[in-house]
Amino acid sequence: MLSFPASKQGLYLGAVAENAAAKHGSTPLTLDHDLDILPDAGRELTVSELARHVEDFGSRLWAAGVRTGDQVAIHKASNFDIYILASAVARLGAVPVMLSPALDGDSVAALLGRLDRPYLITDEAKLDGSLADEPLTELSSAIMLASGSRDGAVSLAELAGSPRRRPIYPHPDEPALMTHTSGTTGLPKLVVHSARTLRGRFRPQRRLMSLIRKRETVAVHVSYVHSRMYLAMAVLLPRAMPLVIMNDGEPDKVAELFARTRPGFLETHPNSFMEWEPLVEDPRRPLANVKYFSTTFDAIHPGTMDRLLQASQRRMPFFFQIYGQSECGPLVGRGYTRRNAHKANGRCLGYAMPGISKFRIVSRDGKPPSKENPGYVEVFTVGRAVTYYGEQERFDRQTDGRWWRGMDVGYRGRLGCLHLLDREVDQIPNVHSTLAVEDAVLSRLAEVTELVLVAGPNQEPLPVVCTRQDLPLDPDRWQLAVADFPQLAPPIQMSLSELPRTATMKVQRSELARQLHARLRQNA
Repeated sequence: MLSFPASKQGLYLGAVAENAAAKHGSTPLTLDHDLDILPDAGRELTVSELARHVEDFGSRLWAAGVRTGDQVAIHKASNFDIYILASAVARLGAVPVMLSPALDGDSVAALLGRLDRPYLITDEAKLDGSLADEPLTELSSAIMLASGSRDGAVSLAELAGSPRRRPIYPHPDEPALMTHTSGTTGLPKLVVHSARTLRGRFRPQRRLMSLIRKRETVAVHVSYVHSRMYLAMAVLLPRAMPLVIMNDGEPDKVAELFARTRPGFLETHPNSFMEWEPLVEDPRRPLANVKYFSTTFDAIHPGTMDRLLQASQRRMPFFFQIYGQSECGPLVGRGYTRRNAHKANGRCLGYAMPGISKFRIVSRDGKPPSKENPGYVEVFTVGRAVTYYGEQERFDRQTDGRWWRGMDVGYRGRLGCLHLLDREVDQIPNVHSTLAVEDAVLSRLAEVTELVLVAGPNQEPLPVVCTRQDLPLDPDRWQLAVADFPQLAPPIQMSLSELPRTATMKVQRSELARQLHARLRQNA
């Protein structure tokens, strides 16, 4: 039976910083960048200062006309001030709509058109760049500039000193936040969260942090437009954990920052962890003090976990691997240590969280699901989103009562763990699991930093390979590594920077396949 109780109260994002400041106002927060909206604020803040900034910009937005229930789209350069602006919107009882800085202008315009003439907070770089040819005045109630000024736009900087407003708490089932899906298969979907469903997502993440008894400095490098950022802050700020918020994921910059701040808890995307593997050999020992590594987006390659754990000089460091979805939040997970990370099955994502989530495997062809005949992964959780905005029928097609089908394909292991093999749209004929092939080959080639299998022009499995420092791939070592997979086409080598990615650093496989098909046609 599906008997998990729904949250009795909501999580109100606009009050998170203020509530934390009332108890732990002096907790430090370190940034690796300047705030666009407050360039003179510096890179060393306290939780009390963060709360005042949220209150300040909430007051400015109210003065600009934003009211409870309004939709406010935020699309600007990547910066922690996106969190401040979204919290300020939420403080007014309005709905922040998070649009990734990486979205192209056409996608932004399409998503704005799906909304109900929202306010748009953006910046001059976007207006002069990707949004230059978009009919923004037709799609939005008003355009607001996070910094600077422009004819026809409201300057938030000029509204400094606006009368302060008290926080507003709408009904917990009203829309409280909109994020969007990764867009790996086309135009992203707008995911609607309520304060009640956000509280449902908060519970497993608070449980995870309760395992950490000692006060640790926490370094976070996740997308500012992903719901994970807002849940992480809601969990961490009340615990008085010193925070390091990172905007720049370039390995050398990360090493410099970690050598100075010495974080004990580190969270980022799986692909960022892969890119940070050179930190293991950095003489500054930037990972030496990390006790806990955590990733809550996708599966991570076992070799990456093993290398990072070996770099820690703490006693018994731990790696949390949590699998979740944009629509549902954290679903299953498990932990690894130095003793078992190198032996991990990269397809085993872990176990359902007692009292919080469940999963089941549903047949795709009428035959019982198994390793050889994987089925659809369906999940149940109290943190499931309310709907796709403007696409209720599309949302309903993925539900079966309170079960949610995220279109992942896998099976239940003998001990009850979830084994994820592929997204259905990424499956390739004659390949049982593209992800399993990638795991196996990456474990055999330390010089390869990324491997992505996509379907070629004739549906052949086409490997895309990235190497450290873009050094040429050794063909003999490659052939030895893929000897178990004779169906693979010859590899195509690319730089990491060439791979199309989502806001959470996932490779956009469909877009990568499209680009490769076009390249191969030109060279034919």
